[in-house]
Amino acid sequence: MEKKTKKNLLDVAGLEVSFHSDGKWFKAVDKVSLHIDRGETLGIVGESGSGKSVTALSVMGLLPSPAARIDAGEVTFTSENSEITSLLRLTEHQWQKFRGKQISMIFQEPMTSLNPVMRCGKQVMEVLTLHEKLSPKEAADRTLHLFEEVRLPRIREMFTAWPHQLSGGQKQRVMIAMAMACHPSLLIADEPTTALDVTVQKTILELLAELQQKHGIGILFISHDLAVVRTIAHRIVVMNQGKIVESGETEALFTHPRHPYTKGLLACRPPLDVRLNRLPTVSGFLEQEKNQGDQSLFAVQSEEERKKHLDTIYRQPVFLSLDKVTVDFPTRKNWLGKTLKVLKAVDQVSLDVYSGETLGLVGESGCGKTTLGRAVLALITTSSGTVKLDGHDLTTTHRSLLRKLRKNFQIIFQDPYSSLNPRLTVGSCLTEPMKVHGILSGSKQRKERAMQLLRKVGLEESHFYRYPHEFSGGQRQRICIARALALQPKFIVCDESVSALDISVQAQVLNLLNDLKKEFGFTYIFISHDLSVVKFMSDRMVVMKDGKIVESGDADQVYHHPVNEYTRQLIEAIPQTN
Repeated sequence: MEKKTKKNLLDVAGLEVSFHSDGKWFKAVDKVSLHIDRGETLGIVGESGSGKSVTALSVMGLLPSPAARIDAGEVTFTSENSEITSLLRLTEHQWQKFRGKQISMIFQEPMTSLNPVMRCGKQVMEVLTLHEKLSPKEAADRTLHLFEEVRLPRIREMFTAWPHQLSGGQKQRVMIAMAMACHPSLLIADEPTTALDVTVQKTILELLAELQQKHGIGILFISHDLAVVRTIAHRIVVMNQGKIVESGETEALFTHPRHPYTKGLLACRPPLDVRLNRLPTVSGFLEQEKNQGDQSLFAVQSEEERKKHLDTIYRQPVFLSLDKVTVDFPTRKNWLGKTLKVLKAVDQVSLDVYSGETLGLVGESGCGKTTLGRAVLALITTSSGTVKLDGHDLTTTHRSLLRKLRKNFQIIFQDPYSSLNPRLTVGSCLTEPMKVHGILSGSKQRKERAMQLLRKVGLEESHFYRYPHEFSGGQRQRICIARALALQPKFIVCDESVSALDISVQAQVLNLLNDLKKEFGFTYIFISHDLSVVKFMSDRMVVMKDGKIVESGDADQVYHHPVNEYTRQLIEAIPQTN
């Protein structure tokens, strides 16, 4: 599809990759051809399973063996001295000269990419001492400089911190620092900003562009979000089911998309100028394209409907009340274990949530939104203040009563894979909490209930017998939603529950959460760094910074007429598709 020249930094021609499963070989990448020039960014966009990450792993020589094989194609890399190397023919020993030095990769999930038993600074130093032959002091100084470049706070503390002590966004920035340590000629960025705040995401994209301009590196940028890719890519390739369905210059592709699949991806992101009743999905959009007269996918909620909805909610009783809630984390102790210094993760927060309301909680990593969400559910201990949930003060409730109350409030975590037990089948994950809380009288009834929940969240009954690793990210998140519903709760905290999902899958999950709210009358706290998602989901929006609430109000009002400068910065950082 793309013209191949020897001047290109990277050339991929006719690449075909298959995976082995259930005794058969399945085509994951089908006749993919592309190229990247020095100083150019090529964006690859598509949903999970489209083949974009498999293409990148093929370039890096990281395909799992013997589960995957390359059936056809050629991948060549041209070094600075014009030496052309066939990457598919390299041995593992030869790859060591390229990985980290000439070709580097930023992975999507930093927690599984960082060594949990090695301090963050040491992990970056290891790359520098291996490839650059720097002394320990030189490597440490360079690492601190890299941490500063990727906008990590308290860089010396970050240097000595363990990965589990950092937020998701901070861990990702450590990964980016590691990838850029040796100034590679080609950087492959596989969803590098998916879990980041919009402001940090903007900073990272600007940083990558700045480093590219300075060092002339080529970037292969993979994402499911066309809006993000638009801000950094010179050209875009759209993949679906292992094939390239459209490619072209970035602005041309956005202003005049040709393929219906590309148009569908553009339509799935929550719009900022209007409030839709439901978000379009790619499958729904493709169906709508066949029926030109059907505009139900784009039904806009009128101001009258919105006002009536809010009036109904705010006539309800207060379900959750926080009064001057503070959560302190010790950051320094003496040798006797006495706390010498604390970090106020949540600082004197007071707010009310009404029954049936969706309260959106937005802010950057480290602002305290997740800590507040966990304090609400008594998953962490508050330092001061009161948390009253459905008439119970959780800060003084005895543990035995608290355990009984827990079935009434649930949480959906950001990473569905780590929140599901890999040793349990989906059925066991759903029936176990029912058994613990004495819901239904026997295993047969619980199984029937679990089957109903799977259907409710758009899965099949046969999934009852499968394990978490056999599902996609979107399917695993649906399982987590089903597990939260298993105890028939009144209140659910959604903690970044869609941040790592494809745009289309994200739209499906958001629609599902809204449907379930209407059916069961849930009260939600919806936590996210993505203000566009929070605006779509929320009745009221609360903006947090440094552990405090800096702005709150009707979600549409806060977006269109922000009062606080920090809120304006969050809004300005949202990637645009139009």
